[in-house]
Amino acid sequence: MIRKILIANRGEIAVRIIRACRNMGIQSVAIYSREDEKSLHVQLADQRICIGEGAARNSYLNMDRIITAALNVEADAIHPGFGFLSENSTFVRKCQENHLIFIGPEADVIDRMGNKSAARRTMMDVGVPVVPGSREPVYDAKTARKIAEEIGYPVMIKASSGGGGKGMRVAESEEDLEAQFRVAQMESANAFGDDTMYLERFVVNPRHVEIQIIADTYGNVVSLGERDCSVQRNHQKLVEESPSPVVDAAMREKMNEYAILAAKTVGYTNAGTIEFIVSPRGEFFFMEMNTRIQVEHGVTELVTGTDLIIEQIRVADGKELSFSQEEVRPRGHAIECRINAEIPERNFMPSPGLVQMIHLPAGNGVRVDTALYSGYRIPSEYDSMIAKVLVHAPDREAAIRKMRTALDEMVILGVETNLDFQYQIMNHPVFCQGKADTGFIESFMKINTKPDVTSAE
Repeated sequence: MIRKILIANRGEIAVRIIRACRNMGIQSVAIYSREDEKSLHVQLADQRICIGEGAARNSYLNMDRIITAALNVEADAIHPGFGFLSENSTFVRKCQENHLIFIGPEADVIDRMGNKSAARRTMMDVGVPVVPGSREPVYDAKTARKIAEEIGYPVMIKASSGGGGKGMRVAESEEDLEAQFRVAQMESANAFGDDTMYLERFVVNPRHVEIQIIADTYGNVVSLGERDCSVQRNHQKLVEESPSPVVDAAMREKMNEYAILAAKTVGYTNAGTIEFIVSPRGEFFFMEMNTRIQVEHGVTELVTGTDLIIEQIRVADGKELSFSQEEVRPRGHAIECRINAEIPERNFMPSPGLVQMIHLPAGNGVRVDTALYSGYRIPSEYDSMIAKVLVHAPDREAAIRKMRTALDEMVILGVETNLDFQYQIMNHPVFCQGKADTGFIESFMKINTKPDVTSAE
């Protein structure tokens, strides 16, 4: 039985996990870097232990220090959150070797689905629709050119071990394929230590729609519906919502069916996400699987009334899912806006520093996941996301109005944020009409410091 969990993460997701532990009567242990000594997750945890300073490789990515910390405090399990080591199969195996429960899928499953080209082949074999492209790994531009000729330009070059938009380039024609391939491959090698690439047809102006699944060790796999994550910048999500404005009942049924098939095919357990892209013609294709909890999991929680973190812990503790597929009945509409400490007017440059004052919005159907407080200094060493504002309302129009109110009420002084930029998105006619695709930010948004001014072009 899990009695104590070490949280191998920081920021709002660490706070989120600590609160779930409290609700379950489980003790929590926070790890932290010197830079995070005064972070909220450190203050809220039952125990805390410093594991390094400086860059993440010295702390939150240092597997041996994390394992040692877990053993020293006699933790039963480790929750990785998202990012950092959450999809690192080597870390999972280290946990198992030291008799620590990893709250997530098995290492072999992470290997199988974490490699994007291998995941494509797996999905092809069981009939899940994938974007036309390469079946085998691609290591050189000459091979890439042959594949591109077969599937047609433009093509997307992707890192097999990629994520977060790294190792991705679009080649519009044969003339720029070699240069784009080399850049993407070099970026992949630097970011992931892997130069394995794959190619797929570049779907112009797609929607990004993902299905949240959760599975236990008894063979039960449940889909909790879709999230639309199309509002992105440089492949980084800014706004997520559920349900998707472009998914009808028939498409939803098929997507859920394929998501469950994908999870069962690889013997998946715990929380995961099957990501699809949807073409302007309504075709949808498997893109990848995220073998962890997602940043935007709260959107699904609001429309389904579930607690995915608690469910993750239950599954890792050997329990069956607390609900069946028939009991999942999404209600209303939820939207999440990611609030980042950055300056949109200066190409979204990070803006770390001292938070002089913060006021968070509240009210019925409003939720803020954050680790911020007045007097907290945002470090420069880590990701710039500092909060997630979520709202839930009976329908999409009401949810958009509620989000505008929440963003208008939220105040963060001392550092620059993208609050005004998010407010503009919530007022833009393309987004309000449910027509924003993955090119929305680059095509329609104009940077403006005034929150009440939006662009219709």
